[in-house]
Formats: sequence, structure tokens, C-alpha cells
Amino acid sequence: MPYMPVIKICGVKTPEILDCVVAQGADMVGFNTFGKSPRYIDWATIEALVARASGRIESVVLLVDPDDDDVRAAAATGAGWLQLHGHETPARVSAIKAATGKKVIKALPVGGPEDLAAVSAYAQLADGLILDAKPPADATRPGGLGATFDWSLLAGLDPDVAFMLSGGLDKDNVARAVREVMPFGLDAASGVEREKGVKDAGLISAFIANARAAATELRK
Repeated sequence: MPYMPVIKICGVKTPEILDCVVAQGADMVGFNTFGKSPRYIDWATIEALVARASGRIESVVLLVDPDDDDVRAAAATGAGWLQLHGHETPARVSAIKAATGKKVIKALPVGGPEDLAAVSAYAQLADGLILDAKPPADATRPGGLGATFDWSLLAGLDPDVAFMLSGGLDKDNVARAVREVMPFGLDAASGVEREKGVKDAGLISAFIANARAAATELRK
């Protein structure tokens, strides 16, 4: 099958931007529950957006070290996917999958080769992986910081491990990401915003178009 990466736009907050993400042909849309994030929205808003997305695009609810109440609330929104973006252990990932019956994406921070040691353990348990730029020690949130990481670190990964690439992806570097990494998927948040937490329809359109064009070029 010809290569074409799955595209996820994360941190969507409004019906208008959701409709734009759908119209531009993204595959997944993410909704953020982390209170310290500029992309945070409450449970009622997430539930309404998930309902609006139903049948049009896959919905993902992002959680950071959630307790059981938050896991239940996320599952109750109707989203098909839960994204775990904290320090969840493999055992916790398994427990959340079992408790909710939802598909689970585990995000893993990458800053150096030592961070890739955890990939195989999570790859056996999660339905998807996101490899994101490792935040600095003083960061107040685990992702969405607009920073990339050294993609050459991924060259040694087991080629059978499918992952989504995240961290600082935008319209200007996504084509290079496609050519150099050829990830299963691409995950963008801050890179398609005109200011923190405010998505821009033009940047979303350009990001998706550039990703698709780069993948199409690889097939020639």
C-alpha cells in the first residue's frame, strides 16, 4: 500500500476549527483535558465536539496522569481513543484499556537514545504510540511546547513499530519529517496555531497539504 501518514490535529477547542480539520482531510482530532495547557477544554465541551466529530473523524481525548475518575469521564465522552501523555506505566496503560474498552495511544518523550528503551514495552500494549520532544525539567506541561527533537535518533527503532511523530511540527518542517522519518502518523498542536491555544485554519490547511504532498512525492 502506498505510504500516506495519518494526520492528527491536537488541541482543538471550537466547532469551527473542528469543521476545518475535517474539511482539510485530517484523520484524527485531539481534545485536551490538561488544566495547565492553553488548549484545555472542559468535559462538556469535549463531549459536544466528539458528538460533532462522530462519523466524520476519529476523536482522541488527551489525559495526563489521569485518576480513575478522569479516565471514566474521558471514556464517557464517546471518543474512540484515549491519549496518555504523562508518566503512565505499562501496567497503567493496560488497566485503562481494560477498564474502558477504548483504544489507547501512549505518548513517550524523546530527548536522547536512552529514551527509546521504553518503546518496545509500550508498543506491545498500546494501540498507538506518539514520540514527542522531551520537555525541559522545568516545563509545566508534557507536550505542545513547539520544540522538535533529533529525528535521527529514531533510525535505530524496530521498523515494525508504528508511531506518530510529534513535537514542533508545522507547515515548514512537516515535509522534511515525512521524507526523513516516514512515520506512521504526524501529530500537530502548537505548530498550527497563530497564538498559544488558538488554532489557525490557514496553518492547518498548509500543514496537511504539505504533509500529503511530501508523501505523494515519495511514491513517484
